[in-house]
Amino acid sequence: MSQAVPGPGIRVVAGGARSVAVGGPNYGQITTGDHSPITVTRFPALRAVAEVPPTAAPVGMPGPVPLFVGRAGELSRIERALAAGPGAAVHVVHGLGGVGKSALAAHHALTSAHRYRQIVWITADDPAGIAAGLRGFALALEPSLAVLPSEALVERAVAWLSEHRDWLVVLDNAETAEDVAPLLAAVGDRGRILVTSRSTVGWHRIGAGEQPLGSLTAEDAIRLLGASAKAGPGGPDGGREVCAVLGFLPLAVVQAGAYLAQTGLSGRDYVRLIAEHPAAVYARGDEGTDPGRTIARVWRVTLDRLAGTPLAAEVLRVLAWFAPDAIARGLLDGLADEPELTHALGRLAAYSMITREPGDLAGGGSEPCLTVHRLVQALARTPDPEDPHRTPDAVARARTQATALLVAAMPGTPTEVRTWAGWQRLSGHVAALAEHAAADTDNLHTAGLLNQAGVFARLRGDLGTGIAHLRRAADGFRRLAGPDDPNTLICTHNLADALRVAGDAGRAVPLFEQTVAAMRRVLGEDHVATLRARTNLALTWLKNTGEVERAVALLERNLADYQRVIGRDHPNTMVCGEALASAYSDSGDVLRAIALLEQNLAGLLVALGPDHPNTLHNRNNLAVACGLVGDIRRACALLEQTLDTSLRVLGEDHPTTLSTRNNLACAVGEAGDSERAVALLERNLDDRRRVLGEDHPDTLASRHNLAAAHLASHDTLRALPLAERAAADARRLLGPGHPGAVPVARLLAEARAEIGDLERAVPLYTQVLSDARRVLGDDHGETIALQRGLGCAYLQAGDVRAAEAPLTEALAGCRRVLGEDDLDSREFQADLTLARAVGMAAEHAAVHEVLDGLFLVAKWTFGEDHPRYLLHCEVLAAAYHRLGDAERAVPAGRTALALARRIFGDDHPRTGAAAAALAAMAAGAPGPAG
Repeated sequence: MSQAVPGPGIRVVAGGARSVAVGGPNYGQITTGDHSPITVTRFPALRAVAEVPPTAAPVGMPGPVPLFVGRAGELSRIERALAAGPGAAVHVVHGLGGVGKSALAAHHALTSAHRYRQIVWITADDPAGIAAGLRGFALALEPSLAVLPSEALVERAVAWLSEHRDWLVVLDNAETAEDVAPLLAAVGDRGRILVTSRSTVGWHRIGAGEQPLGSLTAEDAIRLLGASAKAGPGGPDGGREVCAVLGFLPLAVVQAGAYLAQTGLSGRDYVRLIAEHPAAVYARGDEGTDPGRTIARVWRVTLDRLAGTPLAAEVLRVLAWFAPDAIARGLLDGLADEPELTHALGRLAAYSMITREPGDLAGGGSEPCLTVHRLVQALARTPDPEDPHRTPDAVARARTQATALLVAAMPGTPTEVRTWAGWQRLSGHVAALAEHAAADTDNLHTAGLLNQAGVFARLRGDLGTGIAHLRRAADGFRRLAGPDDPNTLICTHNLADALRVAGDAGRAVPLFEQTVAAMRRVLGEDHVATLRARTNLALTWLKNTGEVERAVALLERNLADYQRVIGRDHPNTMVCGEALASAYSDSGDVLRAIALLEQNLAGLLVALGPDHPNTLHNRNNLAVACGLVGDIRRACALLEQTLDTSLRVLGEDHPTTLSTRNNLACAVGEAGDSERAVALLERNLDDRRRVLGEDHPDTLASRHNLAAAHLASHDTLRALPLAERAAADARRLLGPGHPGAVPVARLLAEARAEIGDLERAVPLYTQVLSDARRVLGDDHGETIALQRGLGCAYLQAGDVRAAEAPLTEALAGCRRVLGEDDLDSREFQADLTLARAVGMAAEHAAVHEVLDGLFLVAKWTFGEDHPRYLLHCEVLAAAYHRLGDAERAVPAGRTALALARRIFGDDHPRTGAAAAALAAMAAGAPGPAG
């Protein structure tokens, strides 16, 4: 028992065997209660940390990285950073969650293990995680220290790092630089520290080097997909599409590959699943995928960390509806008050959810831009009721906000060239909204935006995008405002016009006719929109269906109405005047067309200026008309000027630029510069195929013109395949009786005749001449050219009697259209005279002198190097041969052979035919019957 001891302070002393002294000395172990357990801990004597050896293997490593591909440049950069100079080196790799930061760090650690005496991997999500990793390291060094408290183990690990050299510590997934700073300060400058983090800010404050990490290259992503899907390095079927949809993000690619391996789906099936069920796909891999390591979960964790800034998630959802790149910072103006918006963007950038660029990547300005990974966007716009950051209401609200921001950013009407730079920057974001937002979610703002963007795309030559935007806009206006709403009618007209430019007359004509009828009823006959629609309907008749007379009548009426309603000098009046001039030209009245185009050009220069597309288009058409009447010098000058301005104002790919280059090539070819003509046409064909597509009428025209240029320079072997392809395309796209198919088929017939394939040339001439008479009329230039071509083909075949009728018709038509003294009329007369004289020679032996005279006429009319002079020499030589006059036949045959060699070369079929004919004449073989 215990007793109290008197004194100034009360003291209890132990008075019995089991007593405890309170306030006094006790000797031995003290317990309370019977049978209480007593544990005795004896701490071992600690070795000096400098004497503790490193572990035999890396500590804490997550294991090998079996699916690591590519990244050679990124690995080299890490190696250089960590090898640089004496002292501590701290290097941070930061980037988006799932981009492969941890895999890159692990691969470096494992492949560079020979460079380090010790490697330690620490999951550094927060300070507690760093402490846990250090405790694990201390115990790996000295397992016997497990009895030490946690704080002592951390101190022991830090002490080891501060005493040893040549170690590598990887701090994986560090949250902030502040979390890492205490460890850096404690370990000194003895080793290397590699940090991975989603955060991009603050690292300079601890002296760290920084390395942003982006997605894989396309080829490396495909290899990674192939490995994870067990499909080989080439990847599964449709693997390239999968990787592109996933933005080449490694985590997403591995997740997709595991799913493909388990389900047996193709890559294209997976892409379709993403489109139809994105929320489920982003949250799921195969059975072995860690649910916490799916794309959906990884980014939800990031947004959870941004919960203190709710606006950040809202901004990210809005950005999800734009294109991933070159999002102008100003596009977000009005989304929130400026200080809060700047702060939200800063936090998103700090966690690598967005990237800020110093300038406008789309060109046309220096405004700062934002970039968002396309997979982050895809997830942010995918509703998920289970994710508080992606509720259906929040995603729908963001789509509406994004639309409103794009509408507010519209730079003006796209028919004004000054707005084009702004529309170019905006167009990619409009296209992204159209791609990702369902059409049934469109409102009137969406329809208006797509209408304007569609007109811009049409003007810039992007006809596929323009038609898609305009069709969706017209459907939206019709659904939301009704079929007779002015916006619906105007947008439907814009759609019909885009279809017209694309050459789709089958859809354009009925749509124009319906729209014109509705506009007359709703808006009135004199409304500008009605007049514009009538002009475009007439152009469709003129250019697409060949109804020339109907088009001329409507355009004459329309021009008078324009002049009455808005005046002669209004730009819209002049546009109608240009269309009427084109109709006059197509109907054969070229001089009337030139007068109207000259009047128009003077007005356009005053009203719109020299750089406006309407001015350029008018000057282009004026040049073509000048060429049609033989004023080649003026045509070339106008076209050179127009091409220079088009390149500067409109760019390489604009339809007006391409049309002007095409017309310039034809003009310089007419002027005799065949080499430049071919070069321009080859470039134009490539550009039109790339910009407009293989089946666009302008592409067809370029191929036809290139074939004609080769034929004009007597390169028949290059001309023929181009002419064959152009004729086949014309039959397929336009139909054999279409006005646009006639010159294409005529060129093919000429090419066949030039190589001597008369068995196919004559029937083709005959068929195309029948089509031309039916759709163009007897006085059209194509009809007259076909008559002459057919007659000359008969001459070349030796059938002079059959040649006389078409040559007579051609001469009569040429005289009616161009007059008696025109050069073409004189050439046609020479052809006909030859046919008649040779026909007479079959029955009258006294025509030798007449035939002799025709040599001189042909030489004077065509020139010594003209293919037509060659034809005359061939026919005359054959006529002498039939008459048995070898003295005249052989020299004529020699002249024909020499001409063929000079014009076509030794290997051309026409040269071979001339050589064979000369051999027969020299051998005295009987000539062919006339």
